[in-house]
Amino acid sequence: MKIGDKFEVHCYKHNGKINQASDGAIVVDIKDDYIVCINNRVKITEEDGRSYYTKDPAILFFYKHNWFNVIAQMKSFGLFYYCNIGTPYLIDGKVIKYIDYDLDLRVFPDGGYKILDNNEYKYHKKIMKYPPEIDVIVKKELNKLIEMKKKCQGPFDKKVIAYYNSFITYEKK
Repeated sequence: MKIGDKFEVHCYKHNGKINQASDGAIVVDIKDDYIVCINNRVKITEEDGRSYYTKDPAILFFYKHNWFNVIAQMKSFGLFYYCNIGTPYLIDGKVIKYIDYDLDLRVFPDGGYKILDNNEYKYHKKIMKYPPEIDVIVKKELNKLIEMKKKCQGPFDKKVIAYYNSFITYEKK
């Protein structure tokens, strides 16, 4: 992997089935413990075959050791974050892969946040038989992510976002 490489991103569920795939993430930074990618208007394909294109540019942070990834969405009406609780990423050819564990953190431009998909997590935990250690990790990592947000660390630091935002090519309207 090197800066400028383009990858697909595949999100799997605990049962090994692909849940979602996107067709483009360009690597803009490689750190010891995470990578940063950007995308703009990429195609997303859901597990049932439906597909759509994202509307806004995004900065994606994938971690080697943390059980979450963070997507900073550069919307015209403010900076939003969509954070997935999931395994650390791995690279398979030209694909970034991770297992999604349902819980998400949505952060709004005013700094407020909301934990999403708790019922989905409880349901999948039961039907896919998540082991107890997964439950412990997921809750610990969600709390770590919330603390990062509260302290404006990592992707929640506006200076970090401004730096990586400079890599995005915006289409003129």
